[in-house]
Amino acid sequence: MNAPTLRIVIGTAGSGKSTIAQRLARQHGAAYLDKDAMSARFVESALVSAGYDPGDREANQFYRDNILPLEYDSLLDVAGANLRLGCPVVIDAPFSPYLSDPAFITAAAERFDWPPIDVEVIRVRVSPRTLQDRLRKRGLKRDQVKLAHWDEYWAVHGGLRCAWTGVRLSELSNDAQEAGTASDVTAPPVDVEHGGHGTDGGTR
Repeated sequence: MNAPTLRIVIGTAGSGKSTIAQRLARQHGAAYLDKDAMSARFVESALVSAGYDPGDREANQFYRDNILPLEYDSLLDVAGANLRLGCPVVIDAPFSPYLSDPAFITAAAERFDWPPIDVEVIRVRVSPRTLQDRLRKRGLKRDQVKLAHWDEYWAVHGGLRCAWTGVRLSELSNDAQEAGTASDVTAPPVDVEHGGHGTDGGTR
């Protein structure tokens, strides 16, 4: 049996990464793990129990310190369970707080007992104007803070680069597509970057 693969689709909220991640999962017969689908109900309940607005996340220190790490730990743990079964996995999550840590993926592989695997990270990019339009159109409460403090949000999240080692990093421009109608991904996205990123076929 061939070693399973892990594809991690990252990008800002509204970039279209979920559409692309879902299509990759269908194409490769992979388990599809969406951070929000896995944890949103628990996150909102925890915030309300602690006396916070359930949509208050990016600016909420309590959320960032106490809840966000548990969301990602759960996501990576479930990914490991599927990978050990030999199932390919596609993860759909921004990973914004962790992109600057070069050892994040290699450490996750050790913490959550991943088998030797190939990891591809697909970064979905859009322009700030496109992103604003999409966030306004989808009308989610959790996006209101982003739009109300747009310059600060884009300064933090718009230019984030992925510094992870032990992965293959690709980038996909999704500006030309309307939200939710990203083109089919049938090959590695354009603008593949290998410099500084491990290409040895696995994280362990």
